[in-house]
Amino acid sequence: MHTSTTSTSRLDPWTIQDLQQATQGVWHQGIQPMTNIKRIVTDSRDALVGDAFLALKGERFDAHDFVEKVAMQNASCVIVERAIDGVNIPQLVVADTRLALGHLGAYRRQQCQDLKVVALTGSSGKTTTKEMLGSIFSRLGETLVTRGNLNNDLGAPIMLLELRADHRYAVMELGASHIGEIDYTSRLVQPDAAGILNIGTAHLGEFGGRDAICKAKSEIYPHIKSTGTAIIPAQDDYSGQILKNVNDVANGRAQIRFGQGGDVYATDIEILAQSSRFTLNTPKGSVQINLPFAGAHNVQNAEAAASFALAMGVSLDDIALGLGQATGAKGRLNFIEKDQCLFIDDTYNANPNSMRAAAQVLLQQQGIKVMVMGDIGELGDDAEIEHQKLGQDLAQLQLDYIIAVGEYSSAVANGAGVPHCNAFITQDEAQVRLEQIIQQHQPQPVSLLFKGSRYTHMEHLMDALVEKL
Repeated sequence: MHTSTTSTSRLDPWTIQDLQQATQGVWHQGIQPMTNIKRIVTDSRDALVGDAFLALKGERFDAHDFVEKVAMQNASCVIVERAIDGVNIPQLVVADTRLALGHLGAYRRQQCQDLKVVALTGSSGKTTTKEMLGSIFSRLGETLVTRGNLNNDLGAPIMLLELRADHRYAVMELGASHIGEIDYTSRLVQPDAAGILNIGTAHLGEFGGRDAICKAKSEIYPHIKSTGTAIIPAQDDYSGQILKNVNDVANGRAQIRFGQGGDVYATDIEILAQSSRFTLNTPKGSVQINLPFAGAHNVQNAEAAASFALAMGVSLDDIALGLGQATGAKGRLNFIEKDQCLFIDDTYNANPNSMRAAAQVLLQQQGIKVMVMGDIGELGDDAEIEHQKLGQDLAQLQLDYIIAVGEYSSAVANGAGVPHCNAFITQDEAQVRLEQIIQQHQPQPVSLLFKGSRYTHMEHLMDALVEKL
C-alpha cells in the first residue's frame, strides 16, 4: 500500500542557497531554479510546480528513472546522484541522495532553534505513546508528530522536512532494523528529551538477541542536548543496562525514570474493559488520570508519555487533560461493536510481548473470549520457539478460544497443547471456524481480538467476518 510521504502543510520555502548549503551539491551546467522551493518530495507522483524531487535509490528501484516524468509535471528542480542528459529541469547533483535527504532534514531542524523535540524508541508501545504525547503537546501549541511508519533513516528526515516556523513541539518516533540506524536518525533530530520505552523481542532475528536490541536502542541517548533529559524505563528487564548506557554516553543530562520504582509511576490502577484509571505520581505531585486506552501496558505507555512531557516543562494538569483526550491510532486496540459481537482491532503490528499484553485486554471483555492471532515476523531462528512459548502462555489464560493463523500456527497450537487452540494456514479456513464459534454461542456476547505482524494483514480476516454478520 502506498503511504504518502508528502506534507499537506505550508512549509517555509527553501532558497537555492539553502539547498546547496544543506546538500553540498552542485547545479548541473550551472542551471538553477528561478524561484524558491516550496517542498522537497521523494515520490515522483507528488512532484508539482514549486517542488524539488529527490531521487532515492534502493535495492529494487531507482527514482532517477522518473526524472523525465517529474520534469513533464513542471517540478522546479531535481536532486540526483547523477545528471540525466536531455531533460529540461535544473538538477542539483549530490554524492548520495539518501544522505542528502538526511542533511536536508537536519538543516531544517537546525533552523528551528525554539522547537522542543522529544524522541522515543522501544520494542513496543512507540505508536501509542507518540499519540499520547501528540495529544498533550497539541493542546499547548503546533505540534509535529511522526506519521505512520516514517520512523527509519528515510522517514525521520522526511518528517523533519515538514517542520515550520510555527511548530512549538515535535514528537519523533525512531525505529531500528539494524545497529547504527538510531544513531543516525537521533543525530538528525537533536532531541531535548529522548528515551527507550522497553526492550522486547521485536526485530529479534535481525539483531540476534535482546542484548543487541538494547545496544541499538541506546544509540538515542548520546544525541540529547546537553541541557536535555534522558527518559529511562525503571521496571524493564534491561533497566540496569539502559541506565549504565545513559551514564556512559549522556552523563550530566537530567534523568527521569518511569514505571514502578521510578520517578513517574502509577498507583490505584483500575483496568476497565476499554479504558483505565489511575493516580499518576511524579516529582511535581500527583494527579488523577482517566485514560481512554485499555490494558496495563497502556498505563505504562502513559507513564512514559508523562515523563517526556514533564521533561518539556508541561504541567500536571495539562498532562492529565492531554492523556484524557488522546485517541489511539488505527489498528491499535480499536473497539468495534456489531450485534452481540465485540471486535477488537489490534492489527497494526505485533511482537510476542504486545501479543501477551493484548490477550490481557481481551480478558477484561464480556462473554466468550476469542484470541485471533497471526504470525509474528522478524524473529529469525527463534520464530518456532517464540510462537510455541506464546501458545504455552496464552493457554494459561482464561480464554475460550485461541485461533492461530499462518505459517507458525501449528507451533502456537503445539505450545498451547489444549483443544480450544486451533491452527489454520489460511485466513479463509480460520474464518469458517470463527463463524462456527459465533453461531454456536449466540445470543451470548462474543469478544474477538485480532492481532498479527503487519505483513499478515489480520484486518482482512476481521473485516470479512464483520461483513458476514
